[in-house]
Formats: sequence, structure tokens, C-alpha cells
Amino acid sequence: MIHVRNLAKSFGARLAVDNVAFDVNAGESFGLLGPNGAGKTTTMHLLAGLLHPDGGEIEIAGASDPTRRAVRKNIGLAPQALALYEDLTAEQNVMFFGRLYGLGGAKLDQHASWALDFVGLSERKRELVRTYSGGMARRLNLACALVHNPPVLLLDEPMAGVDPQSRNLLIENIRHLKAHGRTIVYSSHYLSEAETLCDRVAIMDEGHILALDTVEDLVAGYGGPNRVHVELAGPLPEGCGPQPGAVDGRSWDFQSEDPLPYLAALSAKGADFVSVRVEAPGLEAVFLNLTGRRPRDG
Repeated sequence: MIHVRNLAKSFGARLAVDNVAFDVNAGESFGLLGPNGAGKTTTMHLLAGLLHPDGGEIEIAGASDPTRRAVRKNIGLAPQALALYEDLTAEQNVMFFGRLYGLGGAKLDQHASWALDFVGLSERKRELVRTYSGGMARRLNLACALVHNPPVLLLDEPMAGVDPQSRNLLIENIRHLKAHGRTIVYSSHYLSEAETLCDRVAIMDEGHILALDTVEDLVAGYGGPNRVHVELAGPLPEGCGPQPGAVDGRSWDFQSEDPLPYLAALSAKGADFVSVRVEAPGLEAVFLNLTGRRPRDG
């Protein structure tokens, strides 16, 4: 459904996207993750046809160059910066965007009504958007992206600044769309949501894709060892030898690929454990191991 080859985009001397390539299958939910300044939003804008690439090719639904109007009709974009008119009602916003995509008459009414109902805003559709909460505005942003019924959805930070209730509804919305065959490219800082929503994930930094695979295979390849926390009933018996990690009183923390045989051996020597907690690595560990732990401010 989406094919990207050797994509490049610069802003002055800064290379924002550098030789990026990936495919997204029809009906797939594809995550694009990375720290601030990684190139995610620039990539999204290139996919949506809002920017012209300096090099490379983009094909969506069998057609190349999303800057062309005919190609953009297949795309729904919910941008990170809300694309809403605050002095219009929610209904007026959705109908405005529907008209931009060529809808009119009864078809426009039907599509707008469905989109507003889908995001849970039907009862508030005649209120001005400037009175909306952040979560309501995010949901309306999605409705505007959906009104023309596109097969491809580009969701750039769709959960940014929303309350837990709106986040839960948006997650259910995305799951529903995926289950009904929409192809979704999803950019987010919320790794736990990407972990559950996305079939495959690309980790991006400094304009490059560092790794691309299923979440399970990314964790296996880049997640690192398990983190183990043990609460001891008392000091370890003599003969146990030096232990990995850090022992603080009766708390012991260490990392191991397979800690259970090691703990069983210590138990056989008389070690008494009050509790053992093993935390398997997840997508956050992959993200930090690939992109580093230095805060990004831009």
C-alpha cells in the first residue's frame, strides 16, 4: 500500500530525512518512533504531500507523488499541530474538510455524521472548537482526517496532550480502523501504545531508520537482558560468592538474560527470597538502547 525508497529532505544545512526506505502493507498499522528531531514529522509531511522530497520516491495505493491531488485523496492526515478552525463548530470543521475532498450534499452529511459519531462528538458537534478540551480537539482532528473515507491514515502524535478517557477512546478508534482494513502510519512518543497498536515499528533518529521489525523481534534483538529485583529474607549464606548487580541491605538488583537457573542455584545453597520480580525488556528498552538516553530538546 505504501512504498518509500531513498527518501531525503533537507532544511538548509540540516538533513532531516536521509535515505529512508520502508514498505507498509495494506491493512497494516506501522509505527514510526523516535526522539525529538528524529525526522518523524518531516517523513509524515512527505508522505502526506505537504513537502516535496529532495530525493527518493513515495508510492501510495499504487500511485506515485503524494503532492498530486489525485494521490492525496487516498490519504487522511491527523497532524501533530491541530488542523482545526477554532471559531467554527466541530460539525462545520468536519464538513469543511469533507468539501475539500470533493464531498457534497447528502454524502457529505452522511460522512460528517459518521465521523463525529465515531470519535464520540455527536452531542457536542454544534459547539465552537475553541471551547473544546485538548482531548476533544484531538478526537475532532481524527474525524476531519476520516471524513472522506481514505484507505490510508497518517496519525502524527494522535495522543498528544489528551486526557486518559480521550486516549482510551482514540486507542479503540485506531484498533477499529485497523480491524476494518485501514492502512495506518502512526507516529508517537507513547511507546506502550505503539507496542499494542502497531504490527511493525521503525525506530528513527537523526533522519535515519535504525531498526525496523515487529515489536517482538525488536525486543529480542535490541531489548537487552531482563531486570531482576530480589527481596532477601536475610544475608546470603556463605559460599554463594560475589553477586552481580547491586545489593542494598536486603534488596538486590541485577540484569540477566536467564535469571531463573541462577536463582535456583542460590536457593539450593540456602538463600531465602521473600520475593523475586523479573521485568522483561519492552519497546522502551529498545528505543533507549538504539537512540541513547540523552534528553532531546528540539
